[in-house]
Amino acid sequence: MIRVLIADDEPLMRAGIKAILGTADDIDLVAEAGDGREAVRIALERRVDVAVLDIRMPRLDGLAAARELKSVAPSVRVVMLTTFGEDDNIVRALSDGAAGFLLKDSAPEELLRAVRAVHAGEAYLSPMVTSRVVGMVAQVGQPRRQEAMRQVEGLTEREVEVLALLGLGMSNADVGLRLHMSEATVKTYVSRLLAKLGLTNRVQAALLARDAGLNPRP
Repeated sequence: MIRVLIADDEPLMRAGIKAILGTADDIDLVAEAGDGREAVRIALERRVDVAVLDIRMPRLDGLAAARELKSVAPSVRVVMLTTFGEDDNIVRALSDGAAGFLLKDSAPEELLRAVRAVHAGEAYLSPMVTSRVVGMVAQVGQPRRQEAMRQVEGLTEREVEVLALLGLGMSNADVGLRLHMSEATVKTYVSRLLAKLGLTNRVQAALLARDAGLNPRP
């Protein structure tokens, strides 16, 4: 079972998320919180696997809570929820270690996919969020592009291929099918890439791939 905590200061929103999670046999909602400070405390007490955090909350917002969880409970995977158009928050959340990012008007099944994906060690960006990220990366300045290209210079050809596919948001299974590798081998490559590049999660790797302008081979 995937042990999930939800944190949102709106009781109606929490009720909706709770109802969605309750439809899944493999997900156990173990706790709710009304602010980020309470969410961090409960996550530590209840051995939470995945925390679904609203960005805008009192006392401690979702971004600050994600940073704190990354420090005190790195095994807790974070899915951030927000409204459409907060581009700066997308980048900040991913930089702070969030593994998933959803808009509040996403389809219910997207939330379930996100929880399962991040629990499995993968990243999940809703399609709409992905398009926003791609748009932001398209506007990357030359210094940032050059720095990203410098970071990937030491990678092998195969590592670059894997990184480029991560930039498309592909799962380990999808990368394996594309490159004719087992899922276990892909997982090894991803772990090696994160270590080489000094990154903490595959979302950051995906952003780096886009910053560097990596394009998968046809």
